[in-house]
Amino acid sequence: QVQLVESGGGLVQAGGSLRLSCAASGRGYVRSFMGWFRQAPGKEREFVSTIRWSGGVTNYADSVKGRFTISRDIVKNTVYLQMNSLKPEDTAVYYCAASRSFYSGSTYPKESTEYDYWGQGTQVTVSS
Repeated sequence: QVQLVESGGGLVQAGGSLRLSCAASGRGYVRSFMGWFRQAPGKEREFVSTIRWSGGVTNYADSVKGRFTISRDIVKNTVYLQMNSLKPEDTAVYYCAASRSFYSGSTYPKESTEYDYWGQGTQVTVSS
């Protein structure tokens, strides 16, 4: 059984920062990428960022590029999302996810259907 547990969400003013964490546990599973998605009320879940577990190559949605940074700690089996210069439009439930699929070269999973494991989500609210 694979478990992904997010933490670090909360309420912050516009321009502020938050760091989300996602701790992975379980045995016998393979993960190629770990990523972050978000879902605002009334909207579809959208891709935020992903990191290739082996090698650490990162990718971002255009809406967060330059403001958010994804990283991982292999020893702690944890992925992080550092969010700076937060905007009210960043308000959403943020989900951590892991993909088992193989992607060659510079390709990466950016659709929610490409991820196999999900966390329960953590709320991020940015006030104006």
